[in-house]
Amino acid sequence: MSQSPDAALPARSRGRNAAQALVDQLAANGVTHVFAVPGESYLPVLDALYESGIALTVCRQEGGAAMMAEAHGKATGQPGICFVTRGPGATNASAGIHIAQQDSTPMILFVGQIERGLRDREAWQEVDYRAAFGPIAKWATEIETGARMPEYVSRAFHTATGGRPGPVVVALPKDMLKDAAEGPLAPPFQAVEAAPGAEDLASLAALLAEAKSPFLVLGGSRWTEQAYADIRRFAEAFDLPVATSYRRLPLFDPLHPNYAGDLGLAANPKLVARAKAADLMIVLGGRLGEVASQTYSLLDIPAPRTRLVHIHPGAEELGRVYVPHLGITAAPARMAAALARLDAPASVPWAAETRAAHDAYLAWSQTPTPQPGPVNLGQVMVHLREALPEDAILCNGAGNYAAWIHRFYRFRRLATHMAPTSGSMGYGVPAAVAMKRIFPDRTVVAINGDGDFLMNGQEFATAVQYGLNIVCIVADNASYGTIRMHQERDFPGRVLATDLVNPDFAAYARAFGGVGFTVERTEDFPAALEEALAAQRPAIIHVKFSVDAITPGLSLTAIREKALAGD
Repeated sequence: MSQSPDAALPARSRGRNAAQALVDQLAANGVTHVFAVPGESYLPVLDALYESGIALTVCRQEGGAAMMAEAHGKATGQPGICFVTRGPGATNASAGIHIAQQDSTPMILFVGQIERGLRDREAWQEVDYRAAFGPIAKWATEIETGARMPEYVSRAFHTATGGRPGPVVVALPKDMLKDAAEGPLAPPFQAVEAAPGAEDLASLAALLAEAKSPFLVLGGSRWTEQAYADIRRFAEAFDLPVATSYRRLPLFDPLHPNYAGDLGLAANPKLVARAKAADLMIVLGGRLGEVASQTYSLLDIPAPRTRLVHIHPGAEELGRVYVPHLGITAAPARMAAALARLDAPASVPWAAETRAAHDAYLAWSQTPTPQPGPVNLGQVMVHLREALPEDAILCNGAGNYAAWIHRFYRFRRLATHMAPTSGSMGYGVPAAVAMKRIFPDRTVVAINGDGDFLMNGQEFATAVQYGLNIVCIVADNASYGTIRMHQERDFPGRVLATDLVNPDFAAYARAFGGVGFTVERTEDFPAALEEALAAQRPAIIHVKFSVDAITPGLSLTAIREKALAGD
């Protein structure tokens, strides 16, 4: 949470250099934790952090460090902070920046840079960061003069959190960090949230009064516990069916009678049909991007025939893809509070449909589907939802294994799912490390595919170094499964570049100083999970399952046979 403008600022000023001003400005903005891979290009900053009281997590690769910072921003709503060195360090971190941009996550990446006098010679590890990160960041800049450090850092915080949140990249020339910066610090940033006007609310109320089959879709970032409660009250008052967009499942309790399911990959066909049939679609917080819109099939572009109310914190998003019937610039917290105060109707004509929508969700998600092979990932997810506490945090990257999470696990609390809407692999382990660092008393589980895990599995060493007893589940089908699925659809039987030879992941855990377990039958998973949670050390559960079990609903064999038949 941002501090008030008159909050106490660090007293150090006399003799302060730019690196010290940077760290002081971070502290003034409430930063308590940063993620980094050290580099000689920003050594003065590391020295300034030495006695700052800001906790530092040292990571094994810049991609992991950036993903940890992104997960921090996603979970807290405050900018996650990452430091990396120049050149390859910065480009390694670009995956985390891309995630933050597509996920609307506040984040600031500080990058060490070559000395100012060496520019434009292709000096060692020289990169133009404005050019490199400009297309995938909300703002990319380089600080020319150390005296302006407070100004730039303050702008970075305001930019990262304002409107639609996103990542900011700030390059720090090595020699600039030694410049004098004895001026005053900037006040702590204030997150500015747009609120709906009275006319907006009146127009929305009128549309609801005319609707026969409305549908509410929740997505995006900037949600709070109060907004979570307010949107529930609004949904109850108007008895609306509520869907969550891709990887925003924790925005609404799945066991609430108004919940209809999530509009993600391989969504429930009945849910998709219900969304398409709506005569009023209210999209709050999200962009309704490619996945949530079912490859842009839910609404016509640019002018939907369905009445669309699009509510988003960034005005630039309204009309970007869909021309809304009613566009409202408002942050989810402000909008949800206003919606909770709307006068409820005595009755609504769609109440039976809302009950039917929830029943369809339960039928879709309650019971695991049959699967080929001795391990059923659906049963694993059902056991997790029964065994883990409601405030447990699940982290995952990308891969077909995630379909079982989306369908069968139930997120009962806000901010309990850390997963990239950008579909980036290698996210689960870094996110789990970040969550355990900032929420040490909560259960944190990373669920990964085999290819997914090894993209940032080295951060398991970070978990061991800091004594973070995360549990990593590695679903191993010896394949880049998602690509194999599409390969069989488009080129059935012509398998190339998707088979993998994997290590013993349980032994991998032990080699780093953690504990490891191997599961080759569904019935062995509960005991392995219980031991892993009790181990008080980082753990890996190596779950071996059949590559034929490629989705909850279709086997790889069925996909191949269908393609060969020309269906």
